[in-house]
Amino acid sequence: MRRVAGLLDGVPVPMLAVDRDARVIAANALALALFGPDLEGRPFVTVLRHPAVVQAVDWVLDPEGTPAPIADPALPAPAGVITLRAPCTADGREILAEVTVAPLPSLFGRGATIAVQDRSVAEEAEQMRRDFVANVSHELKTPLTAMTGFIETLRGPARDDARARDRFLDIMEREAGRMNRLISELLSLSRVQAEERSRPSGLVDLPGLLRGILAMLAPRAEAAGVEVVTEGLDRALRVPGDGDQLTQVFQNLIENALKYGAAGGVMRVTLARIAHEPLLRGPAWAVTVEDRGDGIEEQHLPRLTERFYRVDTHRARAQGGTGLGLAIVKHIVNRHRGRLRIESRVGEGSRFTVILPEGLARG
Repeated sequence: MRRVAGLLDGVPVPMLAVDRDARVIAANALALALFGPDLEGRPFVTVLRHPAVVQAVDWVLDPEGTPAPIADPALPAPAGVITLRAPCTADGREILAEVTVAPLPSLFGRGATIAVQDRSVAEEAEQMRRDFVANVSHELKTPLTAMTGFIETLRGPARDDARARDRFLDIMEREAGRMNRLISELLSLSRVQAEERSRPSGLVDLPGLLRGILAMLAPRAEAAGVEVVTEGLDRALRVPGDGDQLTQVFQNLIENALKYGAAGGVMRVTLARIAHEPLLRGPAWAVTVEDRGDGIEEQHLPRLTERFYRVDTHRARAQGGTGLGLAIVKHIVNRHRGRLRIESRVGEGSRFTVILPEGLARG
């Protein structure tokens, strides 16, 4: 069986071989990593527990005495070989696998080989793509449908109604602005994702950047009746980063605090050094944007950075949100090899913390 093991070791996917009694006689390293150690000698049915796969193995071992399994028509295979997709339990987790069962080469005796390709990641990516297309279509179709209705009304019943015309045009302008923001943020998200593997090489005056954003948003804070409290922004500090992208991150977080935390009347922005951040394996700087608004229920927190996820869809749209802001924040922070931490309690407010590696920081 050593020769069989040598044959399997050259295969770049998890692969096992079984004898005529459907007992495992060899497994490559990838199969051991997927299904666990000590596979040799075990009945195959105890390794991969799926009726269709077990039937495929039995059919390859005894094609005359076993009914042929139903193959996936989208996965054609040569005669005597069966390929099918099947949910399987491996390494303590559920995976969607593409399993190919073929006869063992005759020089090794009667038996079968089973190759297992984990398609879970590909399927998840495809589902994310479908969800993304559906979400974008919905986000664009809703205002377009409204605008089309207003245009028809303006051409018909409201043709000579000046008040209705002005009201409809205001709504159309608002919806067009929302679509424009959506498209801009989709383009921004695409650019950020394209650059995510490339770490920024410049240096950014982080306190100065934060002071500039707060100065720009001061009229909005005043209009919302929010007191802005800062801490640690008077120091001299430069950290590795992309200034435009970090501006986008903190502008988004501060605008959100003003939008959704205005009821609390106070927003706090702090900059503090962390002597050792375990996840970053070194010193770091933490920027925290904290409000005393209504807060967010705990079950929503893990999903806040998903594209188009909104806690309160109606309120978010009324505020002009696209549902992409925190997704963009997450990808930018990832590009900077940093961490985003979100904490919130209903009735107490929310705290968003961006942790950036100190790197070449100097003051």
